[in-house]
Amino acid sequence: MMEQHAELEAQIDRWRGYVQRSQAISPADVDELEDHLREQIADRQATGLDDDEAFLVAIKRLGNLDAVSREFAREHSERLWKQLVLVPEASDGDTPPWRELAVVLALAVGAGVAVKAGFALFGDSTALTRNLGLLIFPFLAGYFVWKRRLTSQVAAMLLIPFAALAVVLNAYPFASGGSTEVLAALHAPVILWLLAGVAYVGGRWTSDKRRMDFVRFTGELAIYYTLIALGGAVLIALTLATLQVVGVDFEPVLEDWILPFAVPGALVVATWLVEAKQQVVENIAPVLTRIFTPLTVAMLLVLLAVIATAGGFVDIDRNLLILMDAILVLVLCLLLYSISARDSLAPPGLFDALQLVLVVAALAVDAAMLTAMLTRIAEFGSSPNKIAALGLNLLLLVHLLRAAWLAVGFLRGRRSFASLERWQTRYLPVYGVWAAVVVVIFPPVFGFL
Repeated sequence: MMEQHAELEAQIDRWRGYVQRSQAISPADVDELEDHLREQIADRQATGLDDDEAFLVAIKRLGNLDAVSREFAREHSERLWKQLVLVPEASDGDTPPWRELAVVLALAVGAGVAVKAGFALFGDSTALTRNLGLLIFPFLAGYFVWKRRLTSQVAAMLLIPFAALAVVLNAYPFASGGSTEVLAALHAPVILWLLAGVAYVGGRWTSDKRRMDFVRFTGELAIYYTLIALGGAVLIALTLATLQVVGVDFEPVLEDWILPFAVPGALVVATWLVEAKQQVVENIAPVLTRIFTPLTVAMLLVLLAVIATAGGFVDIDRNLLILMDAILVLVLCLLLYSISARDSLAPPGLFDALQLVLVVAALAVDAAMLTAMLTRIAEFGSSPNKIAALGLNLLLLVHLLRAAWLAVGFLRGRRSFASLERWQTRYLPVYGVWAAVVVVIFPPVFGFL
């Protein structure tokens, strides 16, 4: 009888694993939900449905799991706070918490050792900057390889482009401090981060849902890493102040040992925290997006005013253009994180209209920047920096134009929110391709200068 219903049991196990990831639901509550599910399945089977049909109908009758999770959170809100303990309790069949913590700490220390070795090998030079991401990536990806139990095929998908990138960054005869070297150092982390995304999704990069999960992960990682960095900065400042009072010079230890280990190690630890506590941070995401979206709209309007009063496009300061590029990238990150934090089934609302205003304002800034860049290229000629910036702004223009079009359709009730969500995740690889072009093709085209 058990063999006859083996596939049904496997489906229930997968469902249970999904529910267990909700930090608001305790193991006892999961058992209770499973009992209800089995009762619903038995009732459906009694009406003549087969196992697959009974399971699907029972899941529908049980209700949306996210809604169930929120209901439990309201009734047992103290559980969410208890999830902030360092080591979670293990459930049956899971990796023991101490083992995962040991793996994470070992990888964090390994990342620190690699960076410290990089300082010894390259010194304080642009060569170290080029290779910094290469030194940290294996330990970050190693956590996902271990956590996801990735196959050798997926591991090869990570190893081959990583090795090719390492060869390019170290075999190219860059002119020391030249534009192409700096551009390669800036764009290599984009490629590595998308490779980390492949590891995060377990190789299922073609899945829209999994790519959006990676977007959420990236936003939550930024939150955790910032919190860790702020806490660490306070502790270091207090330590420095205390030791200065007694005449001890702490700065050499800080520069030579603490920072080389703490900065990359904190990234690995923050990655683990996102994996372990992601449901807790997801409660913060909607709040953050609602705070920063109107503030960012105001900032973009100020930027437009600055551009309008700066005189001719040729006279716009180069540093201002660089800063505005950075701001546009931040706007894109905010847009992605806002979309990832939104309930895709909710109807259009005021905040959706505000996001459209954000996109339109970003488009206006981007158009002004493209005009300024084309004017400067026509006046002074091209360079690696100008072409790289022009390419990035063209990519942003396409991304934002399509996002604005889909957002208008959603607000008018002619498109689903899912279409807007899919566009964001499907366009992400384009940035990786452009980063690869800048790293691999730009240096020989511009004579490695």
